[in-house]
Amino acid sequence: MSSKLIIPSVLYSGYGSMEQSVSEILEREQVKKVLVFTDKGIVGAGLIHLLLDVLEAKQVSYEVFDDLKPEPSYEEVERIRTQAGRCEGDLIVAFGGGSVMDAAKLCSLLKDSDYSVKDLLANPGLGRKQIKLAAIPTTCGTGSEATGNAIVAVPEEAVKKGIVNHEMIPDYVILDSQVIENLPKGIVAATGVDALAHAVECYTSKKANPLSDTYALAGAKLIFENIREAYQNPNNRKAKEAMLLGAYYGGVAITGSGTTAVHGLSYPLGGKYHIPHGISNAILFGHVMRMNKECCIKQLAELCDGIHPAISMADREEKAEYVIREIEDIIRFTNIPTDLGSFGVKKEDLDFLVDAGSRQTRLLVNNRKELSLEDIRSVYLKVL
Repeated sequence: MSSKLIIPSVLYSGYGSMEQSVSEILEREQVKKVLVFTDKGIVGAGLIHLLLDVLEAKQVSYEVFDDLKPEPSYEEVERIRTQAGRCEGDLIVAFGGGSVMDAAKLCSLLKDSDYSVKDLLANPGLGRKQIKLAAIPTTCGTGSEATGNAIVAVPEEAVKKGIVNHEMIPDYVILDSQVIENLPKGIVAATGVDALAHAVECYTSKKANPLSDTYALAGAKLIFENIREAYQNPNNRKAKEAMLLGAYYGGVAITGSGTTAVHGLSYPLGGKYHIPHGISNAILFGHVMRMNKECCIKQLAELCDGIHPAISMADREEKAEYVIREIEDIIRFTNIPTDLGSFGVKKEDLDFLVDAGSRQTRLLVNNRKELSLEDIRSVYLKVL
């Protein structure tokens, strides 16, 4: 069986790489005007000037679109698309976390097109790239800069849904750890665990292949080894660089493999209760992997060999258990909530969760263990 990965054309990495990389992109693409997608938090923190200062030095005009809420609905993305459609531009630059990058990726397909975000929800294959895109992640975890996936909330169904089209894969990616050196610890934790989930889920997915496994294993190793340090010691530049690269590798793995039930069952939590994506994944992560263990014990053991070779002579059960315990320990260490109570989710919501979670077939089909309704109910019950 053949394997396939589709990845961004050009990747820049390294502390302080912003000026050189953006300058090269502007020259290579002969850019006259940039459409900058970001959010008000990034603008308020002054981070956006790491990008805008380069544009101004190069005398390239720009328009900033920062009115984007976290975890946006498809209507909110459509509104931003309409605003961007009124502006001429040669390049979109996404400077933000997963929500910003997902919206920018969608707009790279939507600008000046005759289809809408809702049309892409119904038929993602409609989309064709209309304008080139550079992605600059400002968290250490979504991996969105590497994928052709965009997640939007669908309020009328109280869930999130993914739009998948490889035309959305950014043309350029800049991983500059200067951007995340002052990232709040809570965001390091939530986005870092999200990135770890990408790597572990892709490695244990039914669609895993030798190419995706290479990136998933490399990403998992970087994150397992550095997330505690990046969380505890914000000034550790090397740990932050490792987290950025690990998150990117996890995103690349998604293009060849795909996430599984952790992400699938988290979508109703974000869609209805607006629980941040990384936190909803973290709450479910260990429980889903324990549920899956019997069906992916080989893959979990291989992950253990990659991240903790000291126990290479142990049996598969011990190795698989080590990986799951590490996941659970990281979530405790980084003080991520471990249940849904603080988010207003109640026992009487269980039937909705089971029904909505079971409908996430795009991801559940990747899960090596076929989850019954009772399996799904059992997972949700553990976190209520």
